[in-house]
Amino acid sequence: MLKIDNKAPEFCLPNQDDVEICMRDLKGKWIVLYFYPKDNTPGCTTEACDFSDALPEFNDLNAIVLGVSADSTEKHRNFIEKKDLSITLLSDEEKSMLQDYGVWQLKKNYGKEYMGIVRTTFVINPEGTIKAIWGKVKVKDHAKEVKEKLEELQA
Repeated sequence: MLKIDNKAPEFCLPNQDDVEICMRDLKGKWIVLYFYPKDNTPGCTTEACDFSDALPEFNDLNAIVLGVSADSTEKHRNFIEKKDLSITLLSDEEKSMLQDYGVWQLKKNYGKEYMGIVRTTFVINPEGTIKAIWGKVKVKDHAKEVKEKLEELQA
């Protein structure tokens, strides 16, 4: 399991427009990397809308916000258009990044066990080091909490 001050695992994934986004291309920026289970579901929609609404404030903090799920780039495009999102969504259909970041885990729901994405957020500094982690995220006020932590880390 990743911990604060670990080097963040490198990644290269397609975004909603099928453009490859790689961690190496983001050096020098703060990265807010949030993993979520599925496009167009209530909690994930709230989280994506909250991050989109706060995007100008994250931009002012030299931070890029990236949402990651196992949904296809096509599903991401649909989600962005439907909800008018301004954040970037990455598609990890192979689940390699999900595994690298330890968020692809055994989950239980109504007595059934299955593998799925545990809602988790990482803040990565411009040098590529993890500086904050939220596991099993509760969506309400999460974007605000992440922004406040980012301000604190930059102070």
